[in-house]
Amino acid sequence: MTDSVPAQAAATGADLPGPTDPAGWLTLPDVAERLDLSISKVHQMIRDRELLAVRRDGVRRIPADLVANHTVLKHLPGVLNLLADAGYDDEEALRWLYQEDPTLPGTTPAAALGGDQAREVKRRAQALGF
Repeated sequence: MTDSVPAQAAATGADLPGPTDPAGWLTLPDVAERLDLSISKVHQMIRDRELLAVRRDGVRRIPADLVANHTVLKHLPGVLNLLADAGYDDEEALRWLYQEDPTLPGTTPAAALGGDQAREVKRRAQALGF
């Protein structure tokens, strides 16, 4: 899987944080350290859609809250695969995960993934494919 942000989009400001971006970011070496993995394993996890990485300030970064308690959120890989099956690229998946949704506790699907509503988030991601 290649980076989802084309060079042209990066030049026009797609690298700048937007209103739906997470509060904190981790670089790939930070994630490798937090998960006690090699950097090549982190790259593999991104390719396998177990983690979501996007370019910010020219560097691939992962939303910090998706790597909680030194593990990847349990339902994240399933949600990322469902979004990819629905045609979402990495930037679109990021927007979907961090778009406010008042019907979910925590107000965003990403926040709800860490709680009791993770299955509801998966159900909603699955519904996007139909």
